[in-house]
Amino acid sequence: MTHRYACFIALMGLSAMPAAAHAALAQPSDWLLASLSGAIEHHIAGHTAWHARLMVLGWGILLPLGALAARFFKIMPGQDWPQQLDNKAWWHTHRVLQYAGVLAMTVGLGLAWGLAGRRDTAAQVHAWLGWSLCIAGWAQVAGGLLRGSKGGPADARLRGDHYDMTRWRIGFERLHKSLGWLAIALAVMTIALGLVIVDAPRWMAAVLALWWCAFAAAFIRLQRQGRCIDTYQAIWGPSAVHPGNRRPLMGLGVRRYTAAAWRARCGRP
Repeated sequence: MTHRYACFIALMGLSAMPAAAHAALAQPSDWLLASLSGAIEHHIAGHTAWHARLMVLGWGILLPLGALAARFFKIMPGQDWPQQLDNKAWWHTHRVLQYAGVLAMTVGLGLAWGLAGRRDTAAQVHAWLGWSLCIAGWAQVAGGLLRGSKGGPADARLRGDHYDMTRWRIGFERLHKSLGWLAIALAVMTIALGLVIVDAPRWMAAVLALWWCAFAAAFIRLQRQGRCIDTYQAIWGPSAVHPGNRRPLMGLGVRRYTAAAWRARCGRP
């Protein structure tokens, strides 16, 4: 059989498989258990498997959920804003999820360190993307620690980087938000490429695809509901007496509300 003919048969899918394998994959469950290439058996080294699991846990689940909490839950459901200000539930959730995600990422990187593996183009691209994500994750943690002082009427000192929206705080917010969402988009591609490289079972790809579709649907729904609220307003309210409320909004899709507009949105008199 020539190479060209073999490629043609491979493109025809299951017709090139032995009769027994063809029958085995006739059931949907068997099709899901097969690898992406169609092979029935699949083997992956232990360190590589745990590297993949931790990276998916970190960049596929924990970090995206933390970003979702920070974007859409600065005012919690049922919170009587602006009478009740600065609900820190979103902040604690965001911080715990991001720290846990970066920890999982770091351990996953350690498991992959020095492993001998494929050196083809796909593997090299995956490695460079992975390193970029790790650097972005550590940079996000460092940026959060260096975000500056808070300030505000409830603080011991009124003046603060966040309350006054200093250049330092403005730079932090622009970089932190844009880098975070860019990294999440990059993570989707990196994880997908990793699945192809290890020839993962199809059910893994299917589950992750469903998860990302659910995540995207939740993002769109919450955005359309107008829940992406300016952090400054969520903490200090809508009054123009606060200096940050007199500055232009930062970030795509971020919204400000008056007290009356928020009550109307929530269906309260």
